Amino acid sequence: MAAEQPLHVVLGTGAIGIAVAEALVQRGERVRVVNRRGNAAIPGIEPAAADVSDPGQAREVMADASVIYNCTNPSAYHIWPDVLPQLQAGILAGAEAAGARLVVMDNLYMYGATHGTPMTEDMPYAATTKKGRLRAEIAEKWMAAHRAGRVPVVIARASDYFGPNGRAAMLDAVFGRAVRGKSAQVIGDPDMPHTYTYVPDIGKALVILGERDEALGEVWHVPSPETLTTRAFIERIADALGRPIKIQVASTWLLRVMGLFQPTMRELIEMVYEFNEPFIVDDSKFKAAFGDIATPLDVAIPDTLAWYQQHMD
Repeated sequence: MAAEQPLHVVLGTGAIGIAVAEALVQRGERVRVVNRRGNAAIPGIEPAAADVSDPGQAREVMADASVIYNCTNPSAYHIWPDVLPQLQAGILAGAEAAGARLVVMDNLYMYGATHGTPMTEDMPYAATTKKGRLRAEIAEKWMAAHRAGRVPVVIARASDYFGPNGRAAMLDAVFGRAVRGKSAQVIGDPDMPHTYTYVPDIGKALVILGERDEALGEVWHVPSPETLTTRAFIERIADALGRPIKIQVASTWLLRVMGLFQPTMRELIEMVYEFNEPFIVDDSKFKAAFGDIATPLDVAIPDTLAWYQQHMD
């Protein structure tokens, strides 16, 4: 009797979780996708319902996994201090019980303001923001679990992303409005260089990291297209649409007013520094080890616009 195909478990069905699942399905892998409702509508996958912050549920839904991809990320900033540690504890419990390797999707908050210095994986964690310090603590605990031999862990980090299913992304207020003929809404200085990462490339990168032994115990920056200013990026979108796009910049004052009524907007204020200085990601480590998988902007932008145009409602 042939051995059963190894199981890949994807946690979370945001844009990145979907991209990972799709990349795995394209490779013919056996894929289970987990969210709280078990309603992941991705062709070729096995949907499952679980709250993976509960260690018991995490162990059950991750049983028999060979690789687990943590793509969970609560979008409401104000709940992070309570939710992220619980998610981490549950996911580690599930991965350890399964004897699986764990690929963790992370962001760049822990580096803090770099004053234009490109971010590398060996950069110290120097965040002064609440969310940056929390992300640093969480990252250190992932790696501590790896060093202790509990779970083989690899961490991937990407910049602000764009692409299919990117409704929760910072650039949603650019792409989503542009396809409707409206102005692009941004924060910070649009004339600062800013790296943006394409969602399907993140999916491909996490799958690569999950299969390569030499990736374990390391942090890797996902390859991104060329870094432009946000204004130049929007001009590329306008070129692809064939019409100009006006830019509206939300001032910090406006964000503070909105924050009186919206907790997520209030929490966003401390992160505006990322858009008021050059925010550049160095992805040379990944490229040297595994190749350059970044999709060029002249492909990524039209593909993203096509997705938004198909999902106008």
